[in-house]
Amino acid sequence: MDLSQNTLQITPSMTLEITAKAKQLKAQGIDVIDFGVGEPDFDTPDYIKEAAIDAIKKGYTKYTPSSGISELKKAVCDKLLKDNGLKYQPDQIVISNGAKHSIYNALCAILNPGDEVIIPVPYWLSYPEMVRLAYGKPVFVKTKAENDFKITAEELKNAITSKTKALILNTPNNPTGSVYTKEELEELVKIIEEANIFVISDEIYEKLIYEGSHISIASLNEKIKELTILVNGMSKAYAMTGWRIGYTASSLEVAKVMSNIQSHTTSNPNSIAQYASVAALSGDETVIKRMAEEFNKRRIYMVERINKIKGLKSNKPQGAFYVMVNIDEYIGKEIKGKIIRGSIDFANALIEGANVAVVPALPFGMDNYIRISYATSIENIEKGLNRIEEFLNKA
Repeated sequence: MDLSQNTLQITPSMTLEITAKAKQLKAQGIDVIDFGVGEPDFDTPDYIKEAAIDAIKKGYTKYTPSSGISELKKAVCDKLLKDNGLKYQPDQIVISNGAKHSIYNALCAILNPGDEVIIPVPYWLSYPEMVRLAYGKPVFVKTKAENDFKITAEELKNAITSKTKALILNTPNNPTGSVYTKEELEELVKIIEEANIFVISDEIYEKLIYEGSHISIASLNEKIKELTILVNGMSKAYAMTGWRIGYTASSLEVAKVMSNIQSHTTSNPNSIAQYASVAALSGDETVIKRMAEEFNKRRIYMVERINKIKGLKSNKPQGAFYVMVNIDEYIGKEIKGKIIRGSIDFANALIEGANVAVVPALPFGMDNYIRISYATSIENIEKGLNRIEEFLNKA
């Protein structure tokens, strides 16, 4: 069968095997602690649900403009001004079916075949695949643990070539939880402006910061704002992962192209979810702050515990809800009769021997780490880490 060579190069998720094993064990009635979760364990706040119900009752169930309703675009503009000091007009906003869709729209809008996109390692596993789907070439820049896995200006400069079109910047970061400071961003901006490349700034975890504060790179000056395609959405901050609403803020020229792309692919995002998102952005965020406070308690506990477990160590994440755990001490060693060659073997050992599911970091570009999520209760975190500790102590 003659299929698209471009799509055949896209790799399936390497985490599916672990996920399948976890589901299989749960189906057998086995108590599995799942640290692989990439979404908040909280429910969507009631005021957002009520706005969706109200939209249904009012009959807001028809097509909307392909780039989103004006009410939501206005709410996004208000949010960006209030939270980020950024002034955009509604026609510079494109509402999409989630932040992932927004990133893909952005890549399709700016890339020509063979254009290079710089991706700091570790990275969210969909970034390189979306670059390839948009006929671009991902260029990976390995970051250092001592720099909290953040790309430096020097590393960025060394990666730029005549074919470089964009940098994907994710702060707060998945999978590391790292947050870029204003000073770090300012150093990157000098290189970006000199090279005149785009920045796709993925800020989906913006509301989940526990140390320092979130700085949007676009807020640093007007030139970098023009080069930035800011990506955000409702999923993480408002516990709305299934509602599928994301958005971009960009130059008008880029926004028009993304809007055209979307009009011929997905058409408008879900109408009801759009009205619910207006309520989310304009409502009282007390409940959102409570979620962040709970995540912070879990973060502190998890990091302290992990660093007390034999052979494991981690940096302290400043945001999001993930911890990257170094497993170097187990690479090349034998656990329960099996040689640990990398993160997938280690993750398999944990789920088979301790009934704990973690995410191997090979798909994130670092095979000597695993990712553990604290988007679960303190009780589950304690139970899961107890199991890991007991298992490794016997290994």
